[in-house]
Formats: sequence, structure tokens, C-alpha cells
Amino acid sequence: MSRMNDSFREATRFVLEGDRFLVVSHVDPDGDAIGSTLAVGHLLHLLGKRAVMVNASPVPAKYGKLPGAEEIVKLQELRDASPFDRVIAVDVADVERMGDCRSLITSDALLLNIDHHRTNNRFGTHHLINPDAAATAEILYDWIESMEIQWTKELATCVYTGLLTDTGGFRYSNTTPSVMKRAARLLEFGVDAPWIAEQVLETLTIGQLNLLRRGLSTLRLSEDGRIAWMWLTLQDFSESGAGEGDLDGIVNYARNVIGVEVGILFRQLKSGAVKVSLRSRRRVDVSEVAGFFGGGGHARAAGCTVAGTRDEVERRVLLRVSEALERMDP
Repeated sequence: MSRMNDSFREATRFVLEGDRFLVVSHVDPDGDAIGSTLAVGHLLHLLGKRAVMVNASPVPAKYGKLPGAEEIVKLQELRDASPFDRVIAVDVADVERMGDCRSLITSDALLLNIDHHRTNNRFGTHHLINPDAAATAEILYDWIESMEIQWTKELATCVYTGLLTDTGGFRYSNTTPSVMKRAARLLEFGVDAPWIAEQVLETLTIGQLNLLRRGLSTLRLSEDGRIAWMWLTLQDFSESGAGEGDLDGIVNYARNVIGVEVGILFRQLKSGAVKVSLRSRRRVDVSEVAGFFGGGGHARAAGCTVAGTRDEVERRVLLRVSEALERMDP
């Protein structure tokens, strides 16, 4: 913990010495990405700093009512802005995951990298990286506590959202006693837990329902029933009126089938490549599978982009997952 305390002090100096910051997370943001972006934005405002929050993808509708979400600007709105020489990246495992937001950063920028992915390649000049944390929001909680900042309801709400979503509503294996203790304390600052759960876990868009229906119609199982996978094409998106933000949680339906160890969602991209999302129960480390194809993530949730035809990509990924399962067999 002493090493993390040193990192916290270094991160605090980083923000106190600057004035204007860009806060950015990964493309296709999830609850931890949005919650952490907003939390850092609130923190910087409390410290009297200027913060510009941006993402290369739109904010998913389910996170649109979080405090400050309307302040996350679209990339095109900053095309004429001066580039940023102080940047805070949250929940980003590598710079490519920022997408085109990289164009907003000067080549000699000072960058604070705050993340919990094991595959983080330690880009940037300053680091708050803890692969043992359940979410980037958990790292932010500890950093804020080390600064002895007075919690506000808005700040606590954003951190709580990151904890809630990256633990699957406190259901995944990364739901540790420390996570629950932090979540409980955040409630003391006025966090409306039922409202957040309804917004980010229970609310669905029509586009998401349409995508889910199409994805489920393609669901297939391996012969041994331990792998399940679905496909979504460009046509599925156009005919469903769905966007990137409507993908959240769909892959879990493949993993949740009884007997399935690994669930996969294959998604066709405009580039012709295939985006692969992987989820596992307890046995397979899907970050290793994703890493083989140049991607990354967590042991139970990971992803990668694979070039090739539909049949080629499906065959290669299924083979790799099957091999991973075989290595787990007694």
C-alpha cells in the first residue's frame, strides 16, 4: 500500500501544479469509464481547476442523467480548441483506446494514467494503476480519501456508479469486502443507490432491445455446451436504430446460459474487421485470449478486434477459447 500512497501523492502534485486538464476515457464507454470521467471532472472543479471532459463515443443514454454527464463534450466540439498539455486518462489500458481523442493531446503532454486493467501498458508520465482494484472508480475513491477532499453527493454518485457497474451490480467475483465497504460509505454522502441501479442496470433503450433480439436469434453453442456465441452485423445496427451505447450487457446473455463457461459476442465493424467481446464465469482468463489477438481486458471480461472474414474470425477465436478451456480441465 505504501507504493500506492506514493503514487497518490504524485498524482495530487500533478493536479495541483496544473490549471487546465483534458479528462478522457476509452471509446464505447461503460459505467466505470463514464463514472470515473465525471468523478475526475468533479474533483478538479473542487480543486479550482479547469476540466474539459471528452469521449470519442457518445455517452450511452443510461448514463446521461449522472451529475455532470451533459458536460462531456463530443470530439468534434473541440476541433478548434488548443491542444492539451495536461491530461488525465481514466479506465484506458492503452492510448489507442482513446480513439481520435489522441489528436487533442500535445506530443510532450504530461499525462496521468489511472486504471485497473492488468493489460495496461503504463503509457503516460504519471501513473495510478492497480490491477487488483475492482474498478478504476475504486482507485479514485482511495485517491480522493488520501487528499482528504470533502465528498459531495455528486462526486460520490459518480464513484459509486463505477463500482456498481464494473462489479455487475455487486455480483461479479471482483466484489470484495473492500468494495462493499467503499460503496457503503459512499451511501453516507447521499448517493441514491436505488435510482442509480434503475438508471444503469434496469433501463433499456429500444435500440438495445432490438439488438438483443437479433443477437439472440444467432445464439449457438459448442458441442460440449461450454462456449456460447452470438453475432451482430452492420445491418443489425442500421435496422435496429441502435448505436454503440446499446451494446452494453448483450454479451452476458451468451455467458449466462447454464453450463456455459465463456460467452462471446462477435460484432461486424465498418472497417471489415470483427470486434470480439468475451465474458467468462470462473475458469477461463479471457484477457489471455484477447491478448493473443492484440486486445486485452480483465480475467472475466475482455475484448479484441480481429481482421478476417466472419467464418475465419469465428473459427480462430473459438479455437483459442477451446484451447483455454482444455488447459483448465483436470
